[in-house]
Amino acid sequence: MRRARRTTVLVMVAVSAAVVTCRWSAAADAAVRDAEGLFDLQGFVDNAIASGDSTIVLPPGRRRVAPTRGVHLRLNGLRGITIRADDTELICTQTTRAIDIADCRGLVISGLSIDYDPLPYTQGRIVKLSADKRVHEIEIHDGYPDASTATTAKYQVFRGGDQSLRWVDYYNPTVEALTPKRLRVTKTTRDPTSDEAVGDLIVVSSSTGEAKTAPHAVYLEACSAVRLERVTVYASNCFAFLENDCDRTVYQECRVTKRAPGDDPVPRSIPRLRSANADGFHSKRAVQGPQILGCYAHYQGDDCVNINGDYHLVAAATGERLRVIAKRSMDIQAGDSAELIERRGSVLPAAKVISVRKLGVLTRKDRGLLDSLRLHPSLKGHQRGRLGATYEVKLDRGVSLEPGSLIAASNRRGDGFTVAGCDFGDVRSRGIIIKASHGEVRDNRISRCRAESIKVAAESFWLESGYASNVRILRNTITDCGSAAIAVYATGDAGGFVSAAAHRQITISDNRVRRSPLPNIFVSSTEAVRLEGNLFRVDRAPAPIRHSLLRRIAAVESEPSAIVLHHCNEVLTRSNTTQWRLATAAANPPTPPSKPHASLRLLGATPE
Repeated sequence: MRRARRTTVLVMVAVSAAVVTCRWSAAADAAVRDAEGLFDLQGFVDNAIASGDSTIVLPPGRRRVAPTRGVHLRLNGLRGITIRADDTELICTQTTRAIDIADCRGLVISGLSIDYDPLPYTQGRIVKLSADKRVHEIEIHDGYPDASTATTAKYQVFRGGDQSLRWVDYYNPTVEALTPKRLRVTKTTRDPTSDEAVGDLIVVSSSTGEAKTAPHAVYLEACSAVRLERVTVYASNCFAFLENDCDRTVYQECRVTKRAPGDDPVPRSIPRLRSANADGFHSKRAVQGPQILGCYAHYQGDDCVNINGDYHLVAAATGERLRVIAKRSMDIQAGDSAELIERRGSVLPAAKVISVRKLGVLTRKDRGLLDSLRLHPSLKGHQRGRLGATYEVKLDRGVSLEPGSLIAASNRRGDGFTVAGCDFGDVRSRGIIIKASHGEVRDNRISRCRAESIKVAAESFWLESGYASNVRILRNTITDCGSAAIAVYATGDAGGFVSAAAHRQITISDNRVRRSPLPNIFVSSTEAVRLEGNLFRVDRAPAPIRHSLLRRIAAVESEPSAIVLHHCNEVLTRSNTTQWRLATAAANPPTPPSKPHASLRLLGATPE
């Protein structure tokens, strides 16, 4: 057994010949605080690792931490380290990244809570509106960052009464601080359904501290078998959890939630309306996808879960050689299986990558191609190096692809994922987005998502791959969705649904949907669909069609029904039930379609 080390800062407790635990000594508390009361978290962890500790116990209580080079804690190249923080809360003192985890194997972090003071957003009440509602004047609530810290990102409006989210989002408004407590926001676009009113509450992102900040609260890159257990994020300047190029990450009972007023470290006149500024859990280019188990994500500024890979743009195809504009870094490698998507959205048979060679920067012709495509402005604007370099990708066979088609590495998009036993909702967007294969979405509760609660679809607009195969959506409970509760579909660059099979082997069984617009389930462009045992409770009058997906569905299927299938084949439907609530049902409630779509072939069942 090792003897305990002596130090003025911490006490070493011998555990075994193989495991040494660093535990906090209350007597040493003052030794790691500076004159401003900041906890030297980085120094504490670094000292423990340098001493050979494999289990590190962080000190209890709220600990204010300052960042170094835009990050409050860096964990790099660790192997088999466990950090226990069951009673520890980090208060990040600048609106930049809380934890950066890179090239770690078998790292475990448990029990940690993360918050910010000042917050990465400010909050207030609309006290004045222009006649056309384009200009909002806002009184900042007490306890929130000054108007001068507001940025143009993530501006959202909530009703002043029940504090529920208004329908319309406003992107990239102009912001002007009139006084430290008064903010003017001018919208650059106006939706015809703008319904904000004086007295409504608003939240908008804000930034304080260093001029250059790092996004996201917890960021993982090139890690494998990392476990985050019971980690809570109360605020973030962007995503709460983001992983890039990882393998087999486990999120166990992690939480993304707004802070309860009785537990807030800062007194505020109105409780917080937001948790993270953007997504809850986001996974990109994972070899084996994340396991998101028993987690919670509510009140953030965007999706709860998004699992995806990267599409790269095909600028030209000459036989087996493709000229490719990389989305950012080129993740396609020799030996990969390549997913090939035509510009109109149809999928080609997979090809094997023989070689990848960097060519250089974009030509004038390349830039003209980008201008012609429907892409997010951050992509067209080459933010953070996006769409700035070209490569030659050689395949094992010749292919015919027009400029604007897509290519992706099929083995780096999060296949093998699980999202199970979670509670998600209260967001402006989607609950769970899946762009991967061979996984399950099961036993989740999803409520008050303004878009789809569960979406299986690639998104060329964001260059996020890919099409799905062998995905099972089981026993989920969905309430108060603003669009199709469960949607599996594929679209091309022009926006229409793909007529050929894009997804394959999709099972949607034993789900429960209530108080959500029809259709409750929408599946298009899919081969081998199984729909069994789903229950739909239609217990409110039909709401106006506001979400874009519902408008596109209405263009191809005008008859309201619980399940709509479009351009699907090999479909089995069995024991799906629609219950109409008498109090709100029409005298002659909508009936199911009298016959399936011409493109459908039903096996052993009749349509729902």
